[in-house]
Amino acid sequence: MNKKIRTEAVDSLFDAVLSLESREECYNFFEDLCTVNELLSLSQRFEVASMLRERKTYLEIAEKTGASTATISRVNRSLNYGNDGYDLVFERMDK
Repeated sequence: MNKKIRTEAVDSLFDAVLSLESREECYNFFEDLCTVNELLSLSQRFEVASMLRERKTYLEIAEKTGASTATISRVNRSLNYGNDGYDLVFERMDK
């Protein structure tokens, strides 16, 4: 974990997210917290990660999601060399 992001403010944000109990609550909170573009960018990265795990090509991913190759590469780097956060979430979602 990057020590630069471990702050009280980030802890507080994560606690807020963890307090949400439904998809509707998530919509309400994230629509207040983020711009539409920020939220769409986050969801695009998550979709890219899912497609990379399915062994889709960069071209297939770019065509389906509209993500740039730079974004796809960054997500791929996180999947391969990150903190396994994507893997944890996908594993839990598969259950």
